[in-house]
Amino acid sequence: MNIQVSELIVRYLERLGVGAIFGMPGAHILPVYDSLYDSGIDSVLAKHEQGAAFMACGYARASGRIGACITTAGPGATNLVTGIANAFADKQPVIVITGEAPTYIFGRGGLQESTGEGGSIDQSAIFSGITRYHKIVERADYLANVLNQASKVLLSDDPGPVLLSFPYNVQKERVDPAILDSVVTHATATTARDNSPQIDRMVQYITESRRPVIVSGYGCIRSGAQPQVARLSESLNIPVTSSLKGKGSIDEGSGLSLGSLGVTSSGYAYEYIVDNADLVIVLGASFNERTSYLWNDRLMADKRVVQVDINDQQLEKVYRADLCIRADIREVLDGVLRRLNGHKFLAKIRPDIPAQKQRFEIEAARDGSAILQHGFELVKAFFTRLGDELPDGITVFDDNIIFAQNLFSVSAGNRYYPNSGISSLGHAIPAAIGAQFHRRGTVFAIIGDGGFQMCCMELMTAVNYGIPLNVVLFNNASMGLIRKTQNQQYRQRFIDCDFINPDYAALAASFGISHRRIETAADLDALFADTDFSDAINLIEIMLDRNAYPNYSSRR
Repeated sequence: MNIQVSELIVRYLERLGVGAIFGMPGAHILPVYDSLYDSGIDSVLAKHEQGAAFMACGYARASGRIGACITTAGPGATNLVTGIANAFADKQPVIVITGEAPTYIFGRGGLQESTGEGGSIDQSAIFSGITRYHKIVERADYLANVLNQASKVLLSDDPGPVLLSFPYNVQKERVDPAILDSVVTHATATTARDNSPQIDRMVQYITESRRPVIVSGYGCIRSGAQPQVARLSESLNIPVTSSLKGKGSIDEGSGLSLGSLGVTSSGYAYEYIVDNADLVIVLGASFNERTSYLWNDRLMADKRVVQVDINDQQLEKVYRADLCIRADIREVLDGVLRRLNGHKFLAKIRPDIPAQKQRFEIEAARDGSAILQHGFELVKAFFTRLGDELPDGITVFDDNIIFAQNLFSVSAGNRYYPNSGISSLGHAIPAAIGAQFHRRGTVFAIIGDGGFQMCCMELMTAVNYGIPLNVVLFNNASMGLIRKTQNQQYRQRFIDCDFINPDYAALAASFGISHRRIETAADLDALFADTDFSDAINLIEIMLDRNAYPNYSSRR
């Protein structure tokens, strides 16, 4: 028996393994919503479509599965743009379903029409640069081809967002459900490549080196190669530093962890590589502006460089490499470890990283070059207590970046998801909510007061669905990065960076959630003594001096 296209769409999402879909209904997408009513997919009503897109991103990052969001035509779709751009930059597999005006009124000025005809907005043009595939499905007879193209992107080694827009009348057409039998909805094994000669050469370089260093990026996490990175590091005494997105690719409590590499980090990893390394093994790191220290040539000068990445666009994008391997990182490291198995004599002299770090930090504090100088005592104390009290089993979504990058030690038992992508403010709260629809756990969203006011309405989404969440809000009544840069480079000509905050205690009360204001060490004691971090929604407000600035220059 034939079914409506709207039901076929939902069955397609189910076969893709979509567990939750985030969005807001509207008249042009109601047939799909009606089909979701009988589905096992959780349909989640966000407060704004941008929040829905960020929720889909958070779900995808935390689960490793396909994230999904759904909106109506016109403003419903255009409100998604920032979130989908973030998914595109982060290479997240997110499918977007939008409605559209009926085909029989195309070009006639239909309400919220988005076809680009008759002076209407052109949705395809808007999304063409931020999706890997987008299509207005004007007929049902080629639906299988469209869904296969969508699957090809979503299930690939190099995924990205997909947008499918369905006119209202097409959603109500009837089709044979057997169409789905010709649609690929599970990842197929990629053709194995023989990388043996390249792996042999990589092993040769490691053998010949005296002071190798591993730079691990998000590609290690996406590949699931964290155990292999740890084994290679420990078996040969190779220090490891990570990109911001790669935090967690090695337990940062390891004696061989150099911490995070990047212009907003302490600088220790950079100094260690520049002064010591003769071989740099780059695993799934893209060397963007932050990681490369604004593309500083000293970082890779006079060193051998090996780069492994599944995405050939990342290979030698910034630095020339002596050896490039386009392959899955976990498979390559498995090959390296097999070849090195039992050869203990290949281990390098183990550097005393903790002692060297301590000396570096003491010297940085003495000469005024420490990344976080005076004014951040409460922030430092908070992250110290977080690591001591909740060392494992927590997930952190972070918009603020600089504090957690330097102060939050990611262990093998917790997860850290920075707001990388296009670095949009207002990401952490909805992304953390989205992650909770994959698996409930103890989740923190770290955000500044400027970003908070872009997404605070999504706290009601958490309330509506009973989603536990801890929001750590840094309150300095300022757009901190802008104020810092105006202080450093614009002679303190402060404009449009300072503002008046609402009464966050009253705001939290209006949401029906817990509020804590942290101004002293005693407040921190009370926070960690009697706060339910696992099952409640908490707004934790940490007060900062707006004139305390992290000690780095963005050169902007």
